[in-house]
Amino acid sequence: MMSSDPRAELERLIHSHGDDYSALSRLVGRNPAYIQQFIKRGSPKNLPERERSILARYYGVDPQLLGAPEEVGGKSDNLKLVPKLAVGASAGAGALADGEALAGKVGFDEQWLRKLGVEPRNVSLIRVEGDSMQPTLNDGDDIMVDKGAALKPLRDGIHVIRIDGVLIVKRLARAPGGRLSVLSDNPAYPSWPDRDPAEVQVVGRVVWVGRRL
Repeated sequence: MMSSDPRAELERLIHSHGDDYSALSRLVGRNPAYIQQFIKRGSPKNLPERERSILARYYGVDPQLLGAPEEVGGKSDNLKLVPKLAVGASAGAGALADGEALAGKVGFDEQWLRKLGVEPRNVSLIRVEGDSMQPTLNDGDDIMVDKGAALKPLRDGIHVIRIDGVLIVKRLARAPGGRLSVLSDNPAYPSWPDRDPAEVQVVGRVVWVGRRL
């Protein structure tokens, strides 16, 4: 049966897992105050089906506990479970391969993923470690990496790359003469504006970021 108080149930789940309102709001693709307003102010009155399904899959609970009517409880055909890999970009030699250790899985709406321009089966979540990409990316952010981008012509933007066996996240830009600029957004860290592309293995393009505030 439907939970008599979905807001109280969601708040209990948040506290028991050590999550925060803002990160969950970003998880469901809403503004950072969305979940807090739902719990504390009752706005919206009920969670929409999409947001409710993502949160139910994230916490591994029946959607009815979060307000789903009984006849549609458990409906999640439009959700894609994206693997969260136990590896941090800029913190060692991760593989971002099928055999990489999992830290968990997070449900995302498949149609939303396609609107990002990615094939859902090609994306993974990893953690940013360090502050070399601040203010764009912060230490502890979860980033969604499109591994399919590594098979396409390089586009300027933020990528997860491997240089000298180390997995890092940097901004890439094509330079004159076929060279490659590998840039840190934080000016306190070095950049490499004239790198041989053969020395840079592109693992994937960063297409989304979620963070705690």
